[in-house]
Amino acid sequence: MTGVSDRSATTTAIVVGNPRPASRTLAAATLLHQELVGRDADIVIDLADLGAEILDWSSSTVAGLVKQVGEADLVIVASPTYKSAYTGLLKVFLDRFAGGTGLAGVAVPLMLGAGPAHALAPELTLRPVLTELGATVPGRGVYVIETDHDDPAAYADWLGATRPTVEALLEVRA
Repeated sequence: MTGVSDRSATTTAIVVGNPRPASRTLAAATLLHQELVGRDADIVIDLADLGAEILDWSSSTVAGLVKQVGEADLVIVASPTYKSAYTGLLKVFLDRFAGGTGLAGVAVPLMLGAGPAHALAPELTLRPVLTELGATVPGRGVYVIETDHDDPAAYADWLGATRPTVEALLEVRA
């Protein structure tokens, strides 16, 4: 971590909307988080692990996760690209933030896809939702070809352009 003076003062989260647990999407979000912040995330939510509980609006477990993510200083929201959009699993989770719960911090939309044809998906589908929910989304969304998900070079341009803004925003929040 280069810019945030007190790492413990910021809470970070990863939310992964891939319907497969322990997916490449989770690996990509974890790598991006590590490259961006220089440490492991405080909260990692692999939505596939919640199973049918994600559909139970009375679930205290899911409500607790929503609260934690909503209060996080930084959250990486990751999904594979399905039909040029994010997954329904992620949509169900993000629907929990409507009606005032909101996202209070910085959010980074990350999407993986099979090829460059869907490179605008994070900007056109995920970014607008995150901003509508109250998050600050610095720079453009991140799109990575799924075969490059574990290559730090796939994130280098985005990190070079956006890391200073993320660090400045986190510094203010600290």
